[in-house]
Amino acid sequence: MPGELRVDEPAEGVLRLTIANPAKRGALDHAILDGIAQALDGVERRARVVVLQGADGQFSSGYDIGDIPDDVFEVEAEKLVAHPFTAALDALEACDVPTVAALTGHTIGGGLELAVTCDFRVAGDGIRLGMPPARLGLVYSHTGLRRFIDTVGVPRTRELFLRGRYVDAREAHEWALVTEVVAPDEVESAALALAGELVANAPLSLSGNKRVIRELLAAQGELTTEVEEQLIALRRACFASEDFREGVRAFGERRPADWQGR
Repeated sequence: MPGELRVDEPAEGVLRLTIANPAKRGALDHAILDGIAQALDGVERRARVVVLQGADGQFSSGYDIGDIPDDVFEVEAEKLVAHPFTAALDALEACDVPTVAALTGHTIGGGLELAVTCDFRVAGDGIRLGMPPARLGLVYSHTGLRRFIDTVGVPRTRELFLRGRYVDAREAHEWALVTEVVAPDEVESAALALAGELVANAPLSLSGNKRVIRELLAAQGELTTEVEEQLIALRRACFASEDFREGVRAFGERRPADWQGR
């Protein structure tokens, strides 16, 4: 059964998107990712703030690639990560209204990048956050790594992506990976309270300052076309590697991976 994105308006000016895929710990599939991109299309015409949250005490365990059959693994894994996930992230990043991630449970992999793409992140005390590419054999996208570098800096990005560190909400707050930590049962209400503060602010100021911040970040360290193409090819090659397939299986089976280096 595919997951679903629930859309509602819990308060005036607030659009809430809820990731619901309880059987797979909030895993991000085509239906959810396409739903995010569609819900954010023209959102500034009907909302002043967007809240993104999980359901059933979860946020998201990342890409839904664990059950892809071996014979189509390379194509389907890259298809999920490269298209609907990128479209959802781009829609979040381009959103002219403030975005708040309510981290109602563990926030892993692609789920964490979704959260990092939001302007604010309210986390429940006791949740864990992490990036498992090093344990999966995945070369992460250069655009994704840039988001983490912009948020927590190079040393912390290395901790997440090279060591495969998982951190709890309080340590994540020290890193600026989350902006606020509250009791687990207060995450949704705290996120809505923050959304209410944002709705009360001047909309032209919010959208204007968001654009300035976005443009300043984009102006730093632009890659040449040749280098960008090389990085994209490097990432694409990982989807065809034996190690990536083994890493995903081992991760799902909770066992050490048998890396082959190919």
